[in-house]
Amino acid sequence: MKKVYNFSAGPAVLPSSVLKKVQDEMLDYAGSGMSVMELSHRSSLFQAIIDDAECLLRELMSIPDQYSVLFLQGGASLQFSMIPMNLARNKKVAYVNSGSWSEKAIEEALKIPNLTVDVIASSQQDQFKKVLTIPAVTADYDYLHITTNNTIEGTTYFEVPTGIEIPVIADMSSNILSSEYEVSDFGLIYAGAQKNIGPAGLTVVIIRKDLIRFVDNLPAMLDYSVQEKNNSMYNTPPTFAIYVAKLVFEWLKELGGVKAIEAINRKKAQLLYDYLDQSSLFSSPVEQGSRSLTNIPFVTGDAAIDKQFVEEAEKAGFVNLKGHRSVGGMRASLYNAFPIEGVEALIEFMDTFTKKTEEAPLHVSN
Repeated sequence: MKKVYNFSAGPAVLPSSVLKKVQDEMLDYAGSGMSVMELSHRSSLFQAIIDDAECLLRELMSIPDQYSVLFLQGGASLQFSMIPMNLARNKKVAYVNSGSWSEKAIEEALKIPNLTVDVIASSQQDQFKKVLTIPAVTADYDYLHITTNNTIEGTTYFEVPTGIEIPVIADMSSNILSSEYEVSDFGLIYAGAQKNIGPAGLTVVIIRKDLIRFVDNLPAMLDYSVQEKNNSMYNTPPTFAIYVAKLVFEWLKELGGVKAIEAINRKKAQLLYDYLDQSSLFSSPVEQGSRSLTNIPFVTGDAAIDKQFVEEAEKAGFVNLKGHRSVGGMRASLYNAFPIEGVEALIEFMDTFTKKTEEAPLHVSN
């Protein structure tokens, strides 16, 4: 089997032990004679899977009893609409613009009729190279929305606003379970699964129960109260993705939980940042206090050299290093399942590429 290191921002690398277990159980789950993909979502076998998944996630994140855990579909992007549709009771909301996905969340909120959307802080003028201090918000807002980790730009809020009178809503799609946060600091947390949880197709929503209410004329699939009442099974849920998520939660628990994986993630990220900070060719465009542990963009300063690096890296087994089309350069996504030896191997390859480039410089554009 071809050996590669997968730096994809998502769908992303999964633990090899989890993939092996999926393979072992693919044709016959728990002696049923059926694959998980063939199980009825109303069966006792699948009910045990989704119950275990919720229990494990609650344990890993220390989710208080006053929060509901929902396993939904539509990706984090559907939450951009569901959140204001369900929570904007007074029709006034506050957003922090810290990157491309924050912008998309704001764009979707602006489509909700009669809703006032205030962007109370934005790092757009700094090309999203840092996160800004979040200013105080008044109690007349229904909620404050932030993105804890900016997948494209490589910035992170490690600390979030506390002690404010309105719910803090967090898109944690690219750093859920990779860094410790207090769930009680938030009114709602949501995350697409395809980075640190499991396959694409599943979205996790953790919502404080007092925020769930019936909303007139809201389609059932977009209604948190309907989804909670039906225990995430108003319709057929993404059964296979939930099953894999359960296995990933088990894997993470065996490693020692979120505290243990954060220590590993900090070590992985520091290795790469230390190299970038001393490199004569590569550099990080992100200010130090804002640097992500999970998504690390880097550049050479020349598009031609960037392109050459990505091409040579892929041939050497370092795949999906090309930066997002909106920012260019390169990006190494080091999610929970990405091995530290992959970071070490990348640094060695970057060093070799640097020496070769210095000995025989590529064409440098003006």
